[in-house]
Amino acid sequence: MYRLALMQPHGLTALLYTGLLCLTACGDSDGRDTDSDTDGGSGLTTTEDPTAGPGTDGTGSESSDSDPTGTNSDSETSQTTEDPTEDPTENPTETTQTTETTDDPTSESDSETEATTEDFCEQGTIVCEGNEAKICDGMGGFEGIETCPEECAPDLGCVTCLPGTGTCQGEESMICNDQGSGWEPYESCDPLQGLSCDEQTGFCSGSCSKAAIGASYIGCDYYPTVTQQLDSYVNGSQYAVAVANTSNQMATVTITRGDNPVNTVMVNPGSVQVVPLPWVNDLVMGTGPSKVVADGAYRLRSNQPVTVYQYNPLAANVTNDASLMLPVNVWSGEYVVAAWPFWASYPGFYSVTAKEDNTTVTLTPPASGGANPQPGGGVAADGTGVVTLNAGDVLQVVTANGNDLTGTHIDADKPVQVLGGHDCTQVPIGITACDHLEESMFPVDTLATEYIVVPPVQVPNDQLEKAQVVRVIATKDETQVTFSPDQGADTTLMNAGDFVELVTTTAKFKVTADKKILVAQYMVGQSAGFGTSDPAMIVAVATEQYRTNYLFHAPVGWSANYVDIIAPDGAAVDVDGQPVMGFVPIDGTGFSLAHVNLSNAGDGNHEVTSAQKVGISVYGVLNYGSYWYPGGLDLALIPE
Repeated sequence: MYRLALMQPHGLTALLYTGLLCLTACGDSDGRDTDSDTDGGSGLTTTEDPTAGPGTDGTGSESSDSDPTGTNSDSETSQTTEDPTEDPTENPTETTQTTETTDDPTSESDSETEATTEDFCEQGTIVCEGNEAKICDGMGGFEGIETCPEECAPDLGCVTCLPGTGTCQGEESMICNDQGSGWEPYESCDPLQGLSCDEQTGFCSGSCSKAAIGASYIGCDYYPTVTQQLDSYVNGSQYAVAVANTSNQMATVTITRGDNPVNTVMVNPGSVQVVPLPWVNDLVMGTGPSKVVADGAYRLRSNQPVTVYQYNPLAANVTNDASLMLPVNVWSGEYVVAAWPFWASYPGFYSVTAKEDNTTVTLTPPASGGANPQPGGGVAADGTGVVTLNAGDVLQVVTANGNDLTGTHIDADKPVQVLGGHDCTQVPIGITACDHLEESMFPVDTLATEYIVVPPVQVPNDQLEKAQVVRVIATKDETQVTFSPDQGADTTLMNAGDFVELVTTTAKFKVTADKKILVAQYMVGQSAGFGTSDPAMIVAVATEQYRTNYLFHAPVGWSANYVDIIAPDGAAVDVDGQPVMGFVPIDGTGFSLAHVNLSNAGDGNHEVTSAQKVGISVYGVLNYGSYWYPGGLDLALIPE
């Protein structure tokens, strides 16, 4: 018999060595048993499962299952069974060959010992066997064993639930937290969104579930929110939302305010429905003070994925703008505000909308100052405040004379929506005429460190570009900002909320930073000499959040609508099925720009597709009025 020259087995590893010991103790020197009662196959077949131990047939082999003929086609076995009548003990050469080629488990080779010890788990590691949590001792055994009353999770041990798993509590999907210590709310399986909780998985099922819609501007649950507007233009003008159905199924869209139903509309697949909604006077009228308006927001839910844009107002020829709305599944608890300074008697603003009761919102103005609002609604004159909102409530903060809310940091303990803008202002100050500004802010965790910034076109001469003002806003202290090509504005922003501003520029460039930044763009007023239309506002999309396809809306009836496409050099891009021509390289960036005039025929829905990820913005003019918003984006979480 061979001498067993391996480490002393511990714990479960003992099973391995029990099987190996049987193989060597029960056979002859070449690892084969010549007894016809136990010769169900070669020793090689047995070693395929060394933890199996002695089998019911006394051989310790399961070859009868895997090889019912009792033979093995393995070349190593055939070398030793060519003459089954030959006594292997009379042919030491063949015996030696067999020993070398059968990977004898009792071999004393270093490689075999190393292969075994590599399988030992590190001391202190917790492994699970059924409902037993075992702590590895680093030597192949265990230094502690605990029977778990509920679940065992690797590396955690005994837990209440397995992290990441789901369970249904009525129509609420709950997810087990990372520690396995309990269940946390994950998603409401709302029947109005076509959802139900799957008892098998514990998660919502349906085309509007989190897993189905992902993280982008496409969703099923939105909160359109009216913002400050010139009082004289509210009467006779219409606040509205446009709902574009991105699915191939009819979408049922339900709009409520608080507990009150407002409207239900059907939107055909690939189509759009414009839905007028009543103004919310507490938000749109007047010029202050800051306030909380209970149930100030509308809630819009669809049973199919849709995109939503709000128009404030829809078809006025002055003081209008529009916002891309973000679905609640991509809301966050941290934002930085882009707004505009108080002008004449009109304030800049930001609004915060909650989707859950008892949402605590903490406001922090930039350390450099200048963000002082009109106090009210729990907001102090220095811009600080801690405000509690319930689902659908809106906190609207407005500036005091001479101040600018840009750079305010918003933190909430539950996800919220934030919009920033202005009642009606000049851009830049001193250039007529005033126009309404508004746009959705992107959560800080979706912001990045690289953006491509381009100007829109002029109207009516769209062969020329319209100037803009660009603000680059820091989200962290000591943020280094660099422009390429150089804009003469490279700088370090010392405090979170500080910004660098480029005034009246038609430059196209890449802006990068060593920490996350928010980039806001503002069209200049018409008296600046860059065509008709007055100010509008957009928040730039990071290159990391570009997409390969977009369904977006541009309202028909406007004088002109455009989509600007920022694409990698050489990319092939289609708009409404037609290839885009005339891309112009943006020096030093690797990207090119195309301005595309959109047809006003049809319902206003348009599509951009590309094999490579591209960014888009959409804008239009109507006499002096204008709107501008991102045509869409991904909203993936981007690490710091």
